[in-house]
Amino acid sequence: MKFSKATNYALHTMVHLAMEPTSEAVKVEELANRQMLSPTYLSKILTKLSKAGLIMSTPGVKGGYRLLRAPEDCTFLDVTKAIEGQESLLNCTMSHDGKWNKNCLIERAMSDVEDKMKEELSHKTIAGIVKQAENREKEN
Repeated sequence: MKFSKATNYALHTMVHLAMEPTSEAVKVEELANRQMLSPTYLSKILTKLSKAGLIMSTPGVKGGYRLLRAPEDCTFLDVTKAIEGQESLLNCTMSHDGKWNKNCLIERAMSDVEDKMKEELSHKTIAGIVKQAENREKEN
């Protein structure tokens, strides 16, 4: 499981959308401006989030994007998988005594760590970050 800049932007986009009233769609340009991104680059990220069933586009003059699921039901793992897929960080292709990677102890160790990371990410929700952001705003 890898994390690219696209995952970073996708997670931030999900938080921005979660902080909007549920009936409001946010335009690509507005989301891009908030994150200082190219709208074209962000559109690619939004397409992946949409295909994963996390957000939806709304057509028309007031069109844009909004969450498809409740923020409580959107995990960091969902977003990461939507952007990065499910490929592992390490796939051993070295020969180990004539047998391939199924016996590689290094790959197994990395896989165990990834499983723990996936478990943690499945418990981190967009709603949790929104709540932290709102608390931070109240303090200031």
